[in-house]
Amino acid sequence: MHYLDNAATTRVLPEAAEAAVRAMCEEFGNPSSRHKMGIEAERLLENSRKTVAGALGALPEETFFTSCGTESTNMALRGAAYLNRHKKGHIIVTAIEHAATLNTAKQLEAEGFRVTYLAPDETGHILPAALENALTEDTVLLSCQLVNNEIGTVQPVDELGALLKRRCPKALFHIDAVQGLFRVPLTPKKWNCDFMSVSGHKIGAPKGIGALYVKKGVRLPPLMYGGGQEKGLRPGTEPLPGIAAFAKACALRAARLDEDLAHVADLAAYLKEQAAEKLPYAVFNSVSDVPHVQNFSIPGCKSEVMLRVLESDGVFVSSGSACSKGKQSGVLSAIGLPRERTDSALRVSFAPFNTKADVDALIGAIKKGKKLLGR
Repeated sequence: MHYLDNAATTRVLPEAAEAAVRAMCEEFGNPSSRHKMGIEAERLLENSRKTVAGALGALPEETFFTSCGTESTNMALRGAAYLNRHKKGHIIVTAIEHAATLNTAKQLEAEGFRVTYLAPDETGHILPAALENALTEDTVLLSCQLVNNEIGTVQPVDELGALLKRRCPKALFHIDAVQGLFRVPLTPKKWNCDFMSVSGHKIGAPKGIGALYVKKGVRLPPLMYGGGQEKGLRPGTEPLPGIAAFAKACALRAARLDEDLAHVADLAAYLKEQAAEKLPYAVFNSVSDVPHVQNFSIPGCKSEVMLRVLESDGVFVSSGSACSKGKQSGVLSAIGLPRERTDSALRVSFAPFNTKADVDALIGAIKKGKKLLGR
C-alpha cells in the first residue's frame, strides 16, 4: 500500500496508540473525580495540555481540548459572532478556506451577519491590500487558514493580523492552523491571533481530538453548557485517551521536526523531478509553500476516474479536501484555473513515513492511468 493522502488523515503513531490504550485501560479515572484515580487522570490531562500548548506556541491556560478542527473553528467563529450578536457586525473569511470555516460563515450570514469572502491572487495567497480594502468600521472578525489544505500556500498571517488590529483594534482574528501544525512554526502571539484551531489526526494522533487556542484575556462564550470542564468553554468529560495520544504525537513530532521536514522536502523534490521526467503532461497547480502538499493535474483524465485506477494499484491520493467528497475544488476555481485543470487535479500529501518507493508507485500508476484514460 502506498498512502499519499496525509492531508486528509494520517496513520496513528504506535506510541500515540499506546498512550491512548494506557489512558483507557490503566489511567481511566475521570479527571473531575476527587479520589486518587481521578487526581492521577487530572495530572495526565494537565501534563498533556502543557505538551500540546508548547506545540501551539501557547500557554497551557490558553489551550482547550475539542473533538476536532471543525469544532474548534465553530467555537471560535460562532463564539466571536455571539459576542457581537446585537450589532450583527461584519465578518471576513477567505474564499479558499476549509468547509468548516466557509459553512460556518454562510450560517452566520443567514443569521444576519455581513460576510465578505476574500479572494486570493492567482498564486493562492491573500494579499494584505485585499484585506485592507475589505475592512470596515463594523468588522468584528477575520478568519484565515495558515496553510491551505489543497495547494499548500502559506498565508501572510503576520501581516494580516497586524493590519486587522491597526485598522479594527476590537476585531478578533482566528487562524485555521490544522495543516500548519508541525509544518510551520506556530507563533499566535506574533500574529496578533486571538483563536487558533488544530487537529490531532493530521499529525499521527487518533481522529476525534483537537484543540483551540484562545488568547489569554479574550472572552469566548461556550457553544454548549454542562459541568464546567475546560473552564466551561467546552464542557463534558474530557476524552483523555485522545488527549494523551495527541500529546504523545506532539512530543514525537517535535523531537523529530527538523529530520521530518527535511525528509518530506526531499520527497516533494523527488516527485517534481520524476513528474518532469516521466509525466511531461502533468501540470502543477501551485507553487506550494510547504512540501507536504502537492497539487497537479493530468489533463484529459478525470480526477475521480484516475483515483480508481491508482487505487487498483494500491496508491491512495485525493482530488482535493476529503470534506468536499469529490465536489469541484473551490480552491482551484478561486485561483482562476480552467475547468480542464480542476477536473483532472490530484492532491498528493506526504507524511514522514512516506518513501521514494511511494512516489515511484504513484508515477507508475499515473502513467498506467494516462494510457487508459487520456486523450
